[in-house]
Amino acid sequence: MRIGELARRAGTTTRTLRYYETRGLLPARRAANGYRTYDDSDLRLLQQIRTLQDFGFDLEETRPFVECLRAGYPEGDSCPASLAVYRAKLAELDALMARLGAVRDQVAAQLVRAEATTEGGPRPRCEFGG
Repeated sequence: MRIGELARRAGTTTRTLRYYETRGLLPARRAANGYRTYDDSDLRLLQQIRTLQDFGFDLEETRPFVECLRAGYPEGDSCPASLAVYRAKLAELDALMARLGAVRDQVAAQLVRAEATTEGGPRPRCEFGG
């Protein structure tokens, strides 16, 4: 298939596919007329990239998964390098969740403090909903 059909089937643009090609993620074979040609394995690579990006992986983090598929494995996460990327992403997410939990606790404490100081006393008129 040509680049336009691949883009349509993958739900992306030809510009994105050319970018992936320059990054070495999507191999482009050329027909005798110079047109890029692709097959279903290329569509599978794109689906893997898009799924991972939907999960928050950056483009470079998808490389081990793509290379695993290109090596002939049935799944992009069948290789040790892909598993290492999963582990790193989970550690990153755990750290982010811990940071968000700490911020949430701080905001909750501020709310409790603010509510305690305004209970029972005169409340000034507030233009924003008070």
